[in-house]
Amino acid sequence: MVLKIGLTGGIGSGKSIIAKVFSSLGIPVFYADVAAKNVMHEDEALKQKIKQTFGEAAYDNRTLNRKYISDIVFKDPFKLEQLNALVHPATIAAAEKWMQQQDAPYVIKEAALLFEAGSTEGLDYIIGVYAPQHVRIQRVMQRDNVTHEEVLARMSHQINEEMKMRLCDFVIVNDEQQLVIPQLLKLHEKFISLSEEITRK
Repeated sequence: MVLKIGLTGGIGSGKSIIAKVFSSLGIPVFYADVAAKNVMHEDEALKQKIKQTFGEAAYDNRTLNRKYISDIVFKDPFKLEQLNALVHPATIAAAEKWMQQQDAPYVIKEAALLFEAGSTEGLDYIIGVYAPQHVRIQRVMQRDNVTHEEVLARMSHQINEEMKMRLCDFVIVNDEQQLVIPQLLKLHEKFISLSEEITRK
């Protein structure tokens, strides 16, 4: 049995970089955001539901019109909920299928909306990646070339960061003060050890 680990954190926390470090250690990583984009492009039934909800302009030559969708959902919380209700079940199913195919001591499912999407079921442990809000805002402004207000608007769609961290089993602090790699390696060793215990049973 493969140990299933969730990895989450607010926008700008650095969870994608953390996920890449786990990947460099040979641990398979499922990126929920990438999977969500894939299902929105490949799942014909889902595409039809998105068109019915958001209009034919949601797709441009069979390609998801990301700007059109983003402009709608980030200004209207109800529309964002509608989109999530369509996409999350398909993404969760894709993650389950992927995990069953892996052969490693443990696997990681990286998702910003792990708790918000109700996709924690079946996970053995959850790692939270924490960074203070002012650090996260600066990172996202630089990364995405957006304004302070636009970052705050995106953050408003995620649960409070402190609350999110309390829901996690382990927390990696990525505040540009503490070294991240030693924290990560400690968890890596722990999960390898837990996996060995499960295998022995």
